[in-house]
Amino acid sequence: MPSKPSLSLQGQEHEEQHVHQVYEQIASHFSSTRYKPWPIIERFLKELPDGSVGLDVGCGNGKYLAVNPNVFIMASDRSSALTKIAARYHPHAAIVADNLALPHPNSCFDFAISIAVVHHLSTPERRIKAIQSILETLKPSLCMEQSQLVTDHRSPRANGGRALIYVWALEQKSSRRGWDEGHDQDVMVPWVMKEKASNDRTFHRYYHLYRSGELEINIAEAGGRVLESGYEKDNWWAIAARDQKVD
Repeated sequence: MPSKPSLSLQGQEHEEQHVHQVYEQIASHFSSTRYKPWPIIERFLKELPDGSVGLDVGCGNGKYLAVNPNVFIMASDRSSALTKIAARYHPHAAIVADNLALPHPNSCFDFAISIAVVHHLSTPERRIKAIQSILETLKPSLCMEQSQLVTDHRSPRANGGRALIYVWALEQKSSRRGWDEGHDQDVMVPWVMKEKASNDRTFHRYYHLYRSGELEINIAEAGGRVLESGYEKDNWWAIAARDQKVD
């Protein structure tokens, strides 16, 4: 009797069909709708010290690469079509990479952003692993005695590297989608692409809708600690650092 595929393999196949293949097909149309930075993400990037080096994991069309000209960002996305669009933002770099197998050295980066990416992972284990992969790239925090001398929790001296993570919220009752507590957290969201010479095409993308507090729990399970968190534009967000001190 053949063995059943592992949950990890099932998740990978589900994401390949309902996330990766979809974004490859809608990349140009999707990119045309993504151009304005969200306020909290813009603030995070603009507050970084000059010369900071960081990551944009799941960069999409790269719209955040131009926010702060005084930092350098290595961007990556699972979609080669979106990566090609992001590559126009010089001097930044854009490569094709999987969030669960980032090709970067650990403990090297001042910051990272992951905007509307982790919710596309289809199992709790894969979402936690995605967050862990991001946190591991960050510079570690100072030891306890050193960090007590730094009063600003946003300072890279106190917390090492910092990651800003955004995920779609379950609590969206005031939005056009109308989701809220009690609805299914795992949903298929349509993307309608209008075409001139034929009928419109509809693609369905997988999302895990995060409930209040769930992102913070995932960050802790991934070996991080939350410095700041909140809600913006139907998304939960958190700024996190590695929960690791070095002497």
